[in-house]
Amino acid sequence: MSVALLVFPDFLLVALGWALRHKLGFSREFFAGAERLVYFVLFPALLFQSILRTPITAGNAVLLLQATASVMAAGVALAWLAGLALRPSSLGLASSAQCGFRFNTYIGLALSASLAGTQGQTVMALIIGFAVPMANVAAVYGLARHSGGNLLRELARNPLVISTLLALACNLAGLQLPGPVDTALARLGAAAIALGIICVGASLAWEGGKGYGSLIAWMLAVKLVALPAVALLVAHLLDLPPLESRMLLLFAALPTASAAYVLAMRMGGDGRMVAVLISLGTLFSAVTIPMWLLAMGHA
Repeated sequence: MSVALLVFPDFLLVALGWALRHKLGFSREFFAGAERLVYFVLFPALLFQSILRTPITAGNAVLLLQATASVMAAGVALAWLAGLALRPSSLGLASSAQCGFRFNTYIGLALSASLAGTQGQTVMALIIGFAVPMANVAAVYGLARHSGGNLLRELARNPLVISTLLALACNLAGLQLPGPVDTALARLGAAAIALGIICVGASLAWEGGKGYGSLIAWMLAVKLVALPAVALLVAHLLDLPPLESRMLLLFAALPTASAAYVLAMRMGGDGRMVAVLISLGTLFSAVTIPMWLLAMGHA
């Protein structure tokens, strides 16, 4: 089956979310509650269980950590380079920079399973587990510096950072969950992906971003074009195995996280512009993700 057909079902769920919100009368409050459920309960459960059940050895952990850190560092640097190249307002740059390196974990875990089954999803979970703290530190720092917020407080109450660090600690300590607890987390995690992707579709918005055209184009180019190219280079330089290379490329090609909008609004950023960036990135990624994966297949 072609890559485009493999990723198509998950983008159908994005379209379903948009239709439910904008055409079928489901309210903003309904999806706000669903997003909180996914963000604070369902997705932390999925991330915790996926990382805990992923076999982590010193070798593969260090190699994937190096690769993930390299991609994240490139994304942060390229996003903030817009400040020198475009001279945007400090508010616009602080709000949009996170969209150059943050990633949609729901789409990532769904697509990794479609493309490479359980093995692919476990590799993606490990990459995400390493990347979540990095992305949140960089995103919160940028907005905290602009708004005067407290970086450590924002990180300490982030459910994805907490679940990731806790899962990594339990994994390295060799701990295992009791059967009933593991089953309960598995069921929560199964609900997280579909509901999370539907909420992504419901959050798509096209109004906002006036006066930020060049900045929006810059961040889209960084996230959907430059970062996947960096991932291909990193995978080659580190001589990653084929599965890890493909998952790293998929990770780098993901559209930005819907949580970027929540963070921008909570910390005094330009949420409407971020919403447009998320919406355009999600739409364009339906084309760019298959293109990058096909490019790797023919490389």
